[in-house]
Amino acid sequence: MSTTVPPAESLLSGSGEQAWIEVIQKMDEVYNDLLQYEVALEEKNAALEESHQFIESVLASMSDILIVCDRNGGIEEVNPSLCHFAGKSAEELAHTPIFDLFADDVERSKAREVFARHARDGVHDCEFFLRAGDGSTVPVSMNCTPRVSQTGKLMGVVVTGRPVGELRRAYQALRQAHDDLKRTQSQLLHAEKMVSLGRLVAGVAHELNNPISFVLGNVLSLQRYASRLGTYLDTVHAGNGEKLPALREELRIDRILADMPHLIDGMIEGAERTRDIVDALKRFSAVDKAQPEEVDLNEVVERSVRWVTQSSSDKFAVDCDLPDKLHCRGSSGQLQQVVMNLVQNACDATAGRRDARLSITGRQQGGEIVLRFADNGPGIPEANLAHLFEPFFTTKPVGQGTGLGLSISYGIVERHGGRLIAANLPDGGAEFILTLPVEGK
Repeated sequence: MSTTVPPAESLLSGSGEQAWIEVIQKMDEVYNDLLQYEVALEEKNAALEESHQFIESVLASMSDILIVCDRNGGIEEVNPSLCHFAGKSAEELAHTPIFDLFADDVERSKAREVFARHARDGVHDCEFFLRAGDGSTVPVSMNCTPRVSQTGKLMGVVVTGRPVGELRRAYQALRQAHDDLKRTQSQLLHAEKMVSLGRLVAGVAHELNNPISFVLGNVLSLQRYASRLGTYLDTVHAGNGEKLPALREELRIDRILADMPHLIDGMIEGAERTRDIVDALKRFSAVDKAQPEEVDLNEVVERSVRWVTQSSSDKFAVDCDLPDKLHCRGSSGQLQQVVMNLVQNACDATAGRRDARLSITGRQQGGEIVLRFADNGPGIPEANLAHLFEPFFTTKPVGQGTGLGLSISYGIVERHGGRLIAANLPDGGAEFILTLPVEGK
């Protein structure tokens, strides 16, 4: 059996060609890797440049001064606010001690002690006097935060500060704005109360007319009785004793004496009723005192319903189902304003219905008093439920509502620690639920 052997030159030529091919493939792979690395490096450089620009823009927009120091207190980086404050450029401030910024030797010694003692823990709202670029001494509230390495080694500190004058002006402006807001809120509350009071003048006048008329009628009766008693006493003083029995019968003196206690009691009752109405009006219309008082919610509801129904031109029936002694603490006038607003809204919502009706129910559960006001009106459109308690939001025609009633009522209830929510009833009509903490809670 014979075997054919290829020439040696052919073997060398074939293996050499394959080796070159592998080398070229490796070079292509390396070149592709280099291209990918270059693209990734360019992307990282772009991201780094963007981050650098972002940091620079943040530093430039800071109104507070910013100083980055090394562990020895040498300045490494500052922001434009410090340059403006110190009247020097960043290059002039670089590598200079931070303590050179302080007003005098006393402040520098104080700063060295504070930073040395609290540098690792940080310094918060510590006031120092710094020397401004114009030579003036400015109090600055400063904060110091440590810079540490990944191994926990202290690398330096970051110091921020704001001139105290700016802080004081900002606090003063904030306090002034807060005072103005409280004053405006009080004025709005009182204005809305006066609007409600104006709508109830007719009903209150009618309620005052009853006891006043009763007192007037009794006074006229007493006036007639006084004339008869005067005639009888003149006869007594004249010494005509024989005429007294007949005159007593003619003038009905016994009837007068029997009727006078009832007349006097009636006048006292009417006067007390008038006084109570006037006192209730004064409590409602006066600016409320800050000191809370015990409030009888039964009385508040009864008085509110009476005033609204008597001022209503349409027939408006109100059913009340309240337990005895519903008491809470707060402002009687403000809570009456809330209840009157809810009753008045129900009256307006049911206007034009022959069976206009409002049902007020109450109960005490746990530490809360829950009052429900349910009317048989058209209800509240779903789109309006979310805006119902917003200031100046109203569905009433122009001139018939300020849009502040429910908003102010909501704020009053919140200040009393309660809640006021609105919803539609399944069978139609709207329901407002007023929740208040009981007395002493």
